[in-house]
Amino acid sequence: MKINRIFVAAVCAACAFASCITDKEIVYLQDMDTMSQIELENKFEATISPYDELQIVVTSFDNELARPFNLNTTQYGTTSGANYSVSYLVDVNGNIQFPVLGEIHVSGMTRLQLQDYIVARLKAGNYIRDPYVMVRFYNYKIFFLSSTGGRSITIPNERCTFLEALALCGGLDAYTHRDKIAVVREVNGKMTMRYLDPRSTTVFNDPYFLLQQNDIILLQSVGKNVNRAEFSYWMNMGSITISFVATLLSVYAIALQNR
Repeated sequence: MKINRIFVAAVCAACAFASCITDKEIVYLQDMDTMSQIELENKFEATISPYDELQIVVTSFDNELARPFNLNTTQYGTTSGANYSVSYLVDVNGNIQFPVLGEIHVSGMTRLQLQDYIVARLKAGNYIRDPYVMVRFYNYKIFFLSSTGGRSITIPNERCTFLEALALCGGLDAYTHRDKIAVVREVNGKMTMRYLDPRSTTVFNDPYFLLQQNDIILLQSVGKNVNRAEFSYWMNMGSITISFVATLLSVYAIALQNR
């Protein structure tokens, strides 16, 4: 009876130890404390690329002067008389067709640079004396792929960090490999991939820490071909099997004791 109890306890302890996930495997920024001050080495401002969608709005104190420079504009009921416009699709050559001004090469510009460029063109052509131009990315998205599916998140501005993206997607469960989180990015017409680990502060100065539009984040679950649902299933089956074997051993030991 004593041997039986020791055997069952040992099996249960081994099972619990094997299924245990330590803090070292999952805690974010483990080497950072409240006094840490880490300067970001890589400054990033999103640049316009082919197939981006841009929202460009031109306004002025004289709304009639600005109207021809906006596509399908509609008043939205404010005293400023500002307008909204539909999005402009950047073509494969990095150009957009802008009302009155014609073709503009926008690829490689930041949104602020494009704003300044359009303002300068409007003033130089004596179209509007006091133009105000607002440019926004209309399709700034980050994509996530994992063994359980995929999703995309829309970024409200042109700046999103790796950690912010993880938060927006709902965070990581305990079964995701922290050292196997890959960021896939198109660079100069070629697809590149880089692993980032959110458990260390070294992630702050990684060139891929500040994400770009259309980046893809790949998440890998624990095990080569085992996702969270499969892992939980086999853990439950293992627990049931161990309980069943322990019960049989207990019954057998009682039977021997009563002989």
